[in-house]
Amino acid sequence: MALARPHTPTAMKIIDAQLHLWGADSATRPWPRGGTPIPHRDAPWSADELLDAMDEAGVAAAILVPPGWEGDRNDLAIAAVQAQPERFAIMGRFEPLSDDPYEAFPRWREQPGMLGVRFTFHSARGRDLLLEPAMERTWAAAEHYGIPLMIRALPPMLDTVAGVAARYPALKLTLDHLAIPNGTVDEAAFAHLPALVALARYPNIALKATCMPAYTTDVFPYHNLYAPLRALVDAFGPSRVFWGSDLSRLPGTYRQCVEQWTEHMPWLDAAALDSIMGAGLATWLDWRRQRPSPEVLRSALDL
Repeated sequence: MALARPHTPTAMKIIDAQLHLWGADSATRPWPRGGTPIPHRDAPWSADELLDAMDEAGVAAAILVPPGWEGDRNDLAIAAVQAQPERFAIMGRFEPLSDDPYEAFPRWREQPGMLGVRFTFHSARGRDLLLEPAMERTWAAAEHYGIPLMIRALPPMLDTVAGVAARYPALKLTLDHLAIPNGTVDEAAFAHLPALVALARYPNIALKATCMPAYTTDVFPYHNLYAPLRALVDAFGPSRVFWGSDLSRLPGTYRQCVEQWTEHMPWLDAAALDSIMGAGLATWLDWRRQRPSPEVLRSALDL
């Protein structure tokens, strides 16, 4: 359990758009078997370890994204929020084919720290799920109840994502990792840049520029990322591009991931940088307007 600790904020409140934490695979808390992603490392990553890393890098707060290898559970993220409500929030996991969004979503954001839902569509199962007709019910419910979504999609799926954005214009969709396929670097990582830029026409689509050092062979400060990142900021505006680290798989240091933006992109003025590094994300996800009901809070404490 992460214990409360003092935190001295900097002038610019940096919010990491994606961090994972997870527990051990055990008899009392087993992971699902078959078809799940490989953990980023063998040892679990605790909330206390995340807080230490955030403090060292100057990161004020972070969005916790429960990882796929643990299954569709949000318990550890909720526990972290209960201990550190000013530093963590959650984009939780939800199983759309077995759970009813019209039952879950009306009170989804009443769970401690819960801001929305994250879906992963980059696996074979995920690709099938994205095209599943039953997803229409989930899109519609999320739009109706104001539940923002983060989506891990790949370039061939961008037309499908555009269709969802067009059909549900009040549904906020954020594309994780700029829709870059894992394992691609340099020019190959941004081969889909024109298709990504084209999505800027949809005001309900935003981008997570997360774990960018993983997609280049360049060394810090990763100069060959600047041109595509600038093109995306120019297209979407700084209010719809969100910095993040995805720390558990990040090459280089956490501080370098921060300073890539804060110290080495002079074309960003102070207001744009403030938005990209956290203010825009907080606004997009409507962080700080949560009001957990006593019943939901008691239920979460019983987990």
